[in-house]
Amino acid sequence: MLQDIEPYLACPHCAQALIRHERSLRCPAGHSFDLAKQGYVSLLAGDAHTGTGDTAEMVAARADFLTAGHYRPIADALAEAATALLGAAPSAGAAGPETTGSPEDPDGPDGLVVDLGAGTGHYLAHVLDALPGRVGAALDISKFALRRAAKAHPRIGAVVCDAWRPLPLRDASAELMLNVFAPRNGPEIRRVLRPGGTLLLVSPTANHLRELVDALGLLSVDEEKQRRIDEKLGPYLTPVDQRSVEFTLRLSAQDVRTVVGMGPSAWHTDADRLAAALAALPEPVEVSASVTVAAYRRPR
Repeated sequence: MLQDIEPYLACPHCAQALIRHERSLRCPAGHSFDLAKQGYVSLLAGDAHTGTGDTAEMVAARADFLTAGHYRPIADALAEAATALLGAAPSAGAAGPETTGSPEDPDGPDGLVVDLGAGTGHYLAHVLDALPGRVGAALDISKFALRRAAKAHPRIGAVVCDAWRPLPLRDASAELMLNVFAPRNGPEIRRVLRPGGTLLLVSPTANHLRELVDALGLLSVDEEKQRRIDEKLGPYLTPVDQRSVEFTLRLSAQDVRTVVGMGPSAWHTDADRLAAALAALPEPVEVSASVTVAAYRRPR
């Protein structure tokens, strides 16, 4: 719930702490943010633009695809890595800042788990299931996604924000951050992570969905993507581990429409051409899934 992560939140205008006042969060400087009835809060600055956020249609497609379990191996890999890093929380079953390390108590047993570009909260929920004593912050610019993220897990608090601006979280508030197919802001990730904290980053390889890329003319992944990610994060974080997760998907025609509609190709695909290309595919079609799960640590 949102109240579980409120001690970690910061005003996007002045970076001061936010305190709940009935149906809003306010900072000492007087900035106020109303709580949405769907369970999230928008901490966007007044001049922010949400045009790059996922649409309601894209979010619905992603929810359908992920709920069907197609990317379960990715979620499992994240949960396994998170458990190896943090282990089971000593206060298993508790939910709330009283049982977790807070910004005022940085040496507490548990730390906040942040998913930057969380979408529907699918991956964060899976990780929190493996870390029962911790709470999670789902950050995304799409209010449509966060309406779902706010309900994805009882220990998720959902916050609308812009990944390319200062994140509305207090310094050194996160023990672990997730970033799955999402924008990466190196300076802000470093600021929000505690010293010794870890970023788990999932990125597609050039082989990811390659059969659909070739057949449907979708956006392709640069073969140098991982190297470029390492270079951009290098000034802020230290790479500590990297593993490949590869598996085969068997997708129906509707599954293919869904996976196209939930990703960046949705912005660039002509509906008529897509329909014609889909008609030429076998059903089901076997499709390669290939991602890298990399860990980066903030130096102490």
